[in-house]
This record gives sequence, C-alpha cells and structure tokens, in this order.
Amino acid sequence: MPSRRVVVTGLGALTPLGNSVGETWTALINGVSGAAPIKNFDATNFKTRFACELKNFDVNNFFDRKEVRKYDPYTHFALVAADQGIVDAGLDLEKIDKERIGVIWGSGIGGLDTFEKEVIVWARGDGVPRFNPFFIPKLIADIAAGHISIRYGFMGPNFATVSACASSANAMIDSLNYIRLGYADMFITGGSEASITPGGVGGFNSMHAISTRNDDPATASRPFDKDRDGFVLGEGGVCLILEELEHAKARGAKIYAEVAGGGLSGDAYHMTSPHPDGKGAMLSMTGALKNAGMKPEDIDHINTHGTSTPLGDISEPKAIITTFGEHAYKISINSTKSMSGHLLGAAGAMEAMATILSICNDIVPPTINHFTDDPEIDNNLDFTFHKAKKRTVNVALSNTFGFGGHNASIIFKKYQE
Repeated sequence: MPSRRVVVTGLGALTPLGNSVGETWTALINGVSGAAPIKNFDATNFKTRFACELKNFDVNNFFDRKEVRKYDPYTHFALVAADQGIVDAGLDLEKIDKERIGVIWGSGIGGLDTFEKEVIVWARGDGVPRFNPFFIPKLIADIAAGHISIRYGFMGPNFATVSACASSANAMIDSLNYIRLGYADMFITGGSEASITPGGVGGFNSMHAISTRNDDPATASRPFDKDRDGFVLGEGGVCLILEELEHAKARGAKIYAEVAGGGLSGDAYHMTSPHPDGKGAMLSMTGALKNAGMKPEDIDHINTHGTSTPLGDISEPKAIITTFGEHAYKISINSTKSMSGHLLGAAGAMEAMATILSICNDIVPPTINHFTDDPEIDNNLDFTFHKAKKRTVNVALSNTFGFGGHNASIIFKKYQE
C-alpha cells in the first residue's frame, strides 16, 4: 500500500502557560515561566512546594456537575484540549465519516488524583469497602481516549499509549502510521496529565527527580545549566488533529505542517536514568530521519526533551552531536520545559505543538534560566538561551524520552503541495 501523507490540521492546548494555543505560544516566545507555589493541595511539608499548574482554569465552566464527578482531572484536561483541536480543525461533525476518525491519546500515569483520594477515604474508614463506582473507570489510563471517542462518536481505532514521558509522542507516531496504512483518515491525538498531587510530588521528591528551588520557582527549570537540580512538575493537555492530506484538502482544511516521520527506540539500560552516551536517543532520531526520508542536514530546529535533570541534559546533547555531526552546531536547539515545566505523558504533545508553531512562524522559543555553562555539555551548540530566535524553520524534530528507556522522536516540516 502506498504511504499516505499526513498533515496537522488542528491544535488545542490547556497548559501552565495558557488555556489556549495562542496564550501558550505567546508565553513561550516571550520566555514566561509557568512555575509558582502549588495551589492544588497544601504542600507546606513537602521538599518541593511549587509546580507548573494550570492558571485560571475552572472545570465547572466546561462540564456539568455529573461530568465533574465522573472524570479524573486528566480526562477533564483531555476533553477540553480535544474540543479546542476539533473546533480549530473546522470539523463538521454532521458531514464527516466518523467511522474513519480514530483517537489515540497518551498519559503516563492517568488518574493519580482519583486513586489517591479513593484510597485515603478507604484507609481512614471503618474497614468496610465503600468505593466510588467510578473509581476504576476514572483512573485507568485509556479512559480519556474512550471519552473523546464517546463524546464525538468517533468509531475508528481507539486506544491509549503509556510509555511514561514519551506517551503522547508515541500516540502521535502511532496515529501517523495508522493513517499511512489506511486504518483511518484522521486521528485526534495528543496527551494529558494531572499529577500535581501529594503522591505525585512526594513520589518524585523521593526519587530526587524534581527541583527543590522553593525560593525561586520561576528559575527552577534550568535545562543545560550547571546548577540544575531536577525538573519542574507540570500538568495539562494538548491535542493535535492528524489527517491524511487528500482528506484534509477535500474538506478545505487549513494545514499547519506535515508530519514527516517518527522514530522509536529503547535504551535497554536503566529504570529511570538515560543511557549515558544517549544511544537510545540517537537511535530514535536516526530512525525518525530514515522514516522521513531525510538527511541530518535537513533539520533546522530540535525541541529537546531537555528536562533540567543532571544526567538527561548531558546525554541528549551527546546524542544530537552523534546523530548530526558538524551540522549539530547549525541547528537551533531549545527546551520549552524551561517555561512549561514537564507535563510528563503530555510533554510530547506540548512540545510537538511548540515545534509546529516554530515552523509556522519561523521563530524558535528560548531556553530560559541559563546562568552557568556546564563543562560536561558542549556549549558550542545553539541552545537558544534567553531570547526567542527568528530564523527559517523548514524542518524540525521533537524529542521525548521516558522512564523505562522509552524514546520517541517526531519530525515535522513546512507543508508544500
């Protein structure tokens, strides 16, 4: 079967930087941090007392009381982002063939908030099991994909991808491949996460994975900086509408960019640490290039995984240099996590959206919070520190890596007939 071309025709975003795509993009190019003291719960006794939470988001403005109770926050975020993406794509739900539209949605953890609250109620009770009947349906990681499908009547392939922080990148790559193979003409894809909870913060604290820079949250996410001390936890949901090109043209859809290819790999190294030489990251990037039929010198921009962790921020630049050779020094590299924080399973979608908008606007958002060069990182690379950079971006790559050694790289390019 001939490989079919796939394009992006809709975007939706609910992020720590804004409750829409436009708000989020404006904050990114202006170098705004989404980090602030935690409001979701009382974090007084935690080592980390800040995160990148959503701002001015009231779930009651989007759902009735029954829906609020039936869905975990990660599903709320998914449905709001998906609705934005569907509206942005201009879908006429009365005319479109819903049997040819699928949903592939990623979440690394799923309903953590629901799980914690239900178990706390049980543990404080009298020993009689009194669980909410929605307990299991609210927490399972596939339910957001299911609810998107149910809400709009989309009957194409429907499932969730779970690969830690690579989850939504895997969802996009699966959507790309399913469209190429003819299983559907369109996918609602992306990811959501709602893990700024006592268990989420406490668990990452116990791993020494997140920053404890409580005195200055706005500068806590410091990708590639010598004094980085971990990532900043984020939350939200981001949706991308991926569509077969001829299908999109037939309905007169606007096209943001073309999805050129994707690459996947496993580190086969450690439960939480990346391969020290970035071998898995290199394999996913070279796999994406091969899948897209491109050469290393075709890439103009890389939105890195760039978490602000001690080990990850050393291995990824090594992998970039191994993959791209001398051309690596001509690529504008950034980490939008310096502003958004780390959205875990939604990170791939968040950063893919930023990468696509960089292509559309020929602007690379900055990597903020760089104060001191790390001698273990090749600082001759262009990390786009401090300020956004205007430059032509024809082709860009987005990296997302997850605990367990899951690596995903996806390439987007300017759409041309």
